[in-house]
Amino acid sequence: MSSVCKSQITAIYPGTFDPITNGHVDLVARAAGIFAKVVVAVAENREKRPLLSLDERVALAKQVLSGLTNVEVIGFTSLLVDCARQHGAQVILRGLRAVSDFEYEFQLAAMNRRLAGEKIETVFLTPAEQYAFVSSSMIKEIARLGGDVAAFVPPPVERRLREIFQRGG
Repeated sequence: MSSVCKSQITAIYPGTFDPITNGHVDLVARAAGIFAKVVVAVAENREKRPLLSLDERVALAKQVLSGLTNVEVIGFTSLLVDCARQHGAQVILRGLRAVSDFEYEFQLAAMNRRLAGEKIETVFLTPAEQYAFVSSSMIKEIARLGGDVAAFVPPPVERRLREIFQRGG
């Protein structure tokens, strides 16, 4: 890192996390090694019609990330840049799984920079290769159809998905 010390940088990692996957966990763990603090910001995002409530997504994220001492998990319903300001974040962290993600993420980064008055930067990380194809939407569909998602999500998430879909939820 340049002249800025790791201990001075807070990153915010926003997402719906419906549900949180091993790919998300991998990204957070790697970011926790780069930044002094990582705020995992779970978005309400009603337009995506999440399977899990905001409170449940926050609780699951807190549970699976509890071993990372410089990670805080929050829920938010505001503009991301307002949430970033509130938590003192200088960096927005985003994951890129494939080239197809880049155009959308590039637009988001430009808009967030504009809304924040250029006081915030976006940093992209790519997931470990074994998670490059994993998405929350894909995980929900596999679980809904009775498939095994154990390799793609932390155990508490797998259990919760099994509960939901065994009940026909």
